[in-house]
Amino acid sequence: MSSSDNKLNISALARDSVKAIVPYASARSSMSGGAVWLNANENALAPEYQLSGSYNRYPECQPPALIAAYAAYAGVDTSQLLVSRGADEGIELLIRSFCEPKTAGQAGDSILICPPTYGMYAISAESNQVSRTIVPLLPDFTLDLEAMFEAETPKLVFICSPNNPTGDLIPRQQILQVLDFYRDKALVVVDEAYIEFAPDASVLNLLSDYPNLVVLRTLSKAFALAGLRCGFTLAAPAIINALKQMIAPYPLAAPVAEIATQALSAAGQARMKQSVVVINQLRAEFIAFAKTQSAVKQVYPSNANYVLLQVADAADCVAKIAAQGILIRNQSSQIGLSQVVRVSIGNPAEMALVTDALSQYFKNQSSTNSTEITGAN
Repeated sequence: MSSSDNKLNISALARDSVKAIVPYASARSSMSGGAVWLNANENALAPEYQLSGSYNRYPECQPPALIAAYAAYAGVDTSQLLVSRGADEGIELLIRSFCEPKTAGQAGDSILICPPTYGMYAISAESNQVSRTIVPLLPDFTLDLEAMFEAETPKLVFICSPNNPTGDLIPRQQILQVLDFYRDKALVVVDEAYIEFAPDASVLNLLSDYPNLVVLRTLSKAFALAGLRCGFTLAAPAIINALKQMIAPYPLAAPVAEIATQALSAAGQARMKQSVVVINQLRAEFIAFAKTQSAVKQVYPSNANYVLLQVADAADCVAKIAAQGILIRNQSSQIGLSQVVRVSIGNPAEMALVTDALSQYFKNQSSTNSTEITGAN
């Protein structure tokens, strides 16, 4: 018998729905190399933390010190809060807890998403065999309320504000209309991963008025702890209790909880707020630079730590900048977007490097276009 005869056919064993999934292409998995990483919306202004404990015991599912610290920071009761492995796990738990999957002869439940937006909503639904209702944003990147309200009623409505990858804020009045329309029909999940860059836009103060509101938060962005994988779901206690039925017994490693609690201390919050001031200023300077470049077709307004640019050839732009050791991200595959690149806001030195690189790239592109036009004449 040959060795190949002994091989297990994994493909034959895997679920058909799993084989059909196109996995989320994260910034880290889709690109490698480079010395300047401006492709993942990370905060380059990173503080340092010290670990002090021993870790031979299993951690608590919902560490009391961390829950208390974030509840105080957000201004909610501890019963309205769940901590998880990033906001991504919060998305997954919401879908698993509230959506019945498709089965033979049964359509199952659905979620509603409004692209261009964060890709994990769709991936998590697909991996759990939950249908997706897609209602693209309008050309001005606001919600198409008429189309949303005419669609089949979902169990969950996902709204990202500030939106990734555009950076736009969804108007508060629109979110209120969505909450009112689905008050007795569905949960409205507002993803506020980037809200520290535009704190006045938060809808967290609506929790007491809308029992169907769920807010997602994270320490990955403004708190500069992307590597920690620590996120929060804020909602009515009944929703939080439902998620606790589904969450793993030990979702957070003890060192994660320890560092996250330090980050939420008074000193940690002060550092975060100072980094937001710096990043918002660097963002404004980068937007001003981009608007001076004739080869940039559109500079999208941003309320987050990244800026979206429309260029002539996104793939070429990303490749040429990567050749100089600087990673930015092509977001042209998103519904409603064409030939766009997303540039995360790095530290001052990194922004100087990417500005110089893009300036030279756009200059070369303009020269090439001028030569082609002259030659054509």
